[in-house]
Amino acid sequence: MDRRSLIVSGLATFGTAACASAQPQLQGPPPPNQQPDYPAAGKAETYSRDEIINNVSDFLGVTAEAAGGVVEKLFAENGRPTGYIAGEEASGAITVGLRYGRGLLYMKGRQPLEVFWQGPSIGWDLGGNASRVFTLCYNLQYPDVIFQRFPGVEGSAYLVGGLGVNYQRASDITLAPIRAGVGLRLGANVGYLAYSRQRNIFPF
Repeated sequence: MDRRSLIVSGLATFGTAACASAQPQLQGPPPPNQQPDYPAAGKAETYSRDEIINNVSDFLGVTAEAAGGVVEKLFAENGRPTGYIAGEEASGAITVGLRYGRGLLYMKGRQPLEVFWQGPSIGWDLGGNASRVFTLCYNLQYPDVIFQRFPGVEGSAYLVGGLGVNYQRASDITLAPIRAGVGLRLGANVGYLAYSRQRNIFPF
């Protein structure tokens, strides 16, 4: 090979190497955004019938038989709850009523969360009372989802063994408050309860 061919070959090799080094290094696509709000685990753990009966009996101060009767009905209609709220409330009405409450939300594997609730009601109702309330939570997967308005389900109120129950529902979440010694106060079910992080005096 003559000198001219060697020079041309060397220049071509140098130019190819320079172009290759000037090209940007391609990288793969960036990792997708991850949502750190909630763990990737599946649905929330549920409570067994015996766990709920014992908690209802202890908290409301009723016999295991009375607690078992209402819990059996709730389990038959809704299955196993993913959480419960144990608290106290005060209410009063002259046809139009108001209800205020405070309690702790319990879910397995999570710290108890303080919850307040308030709301109006309309019904064949007269009087006032203060009582403890034990609310079963169905299909509540994360504690923060409790903070919204839950309308009462009309016609869902009933008494079992001296315990009053009525349903509240928002989206696919159902709440079932159990109250002891409510008497005619069970009539105040047409309305809603708004659950919040802080006490709200204005119930509407």
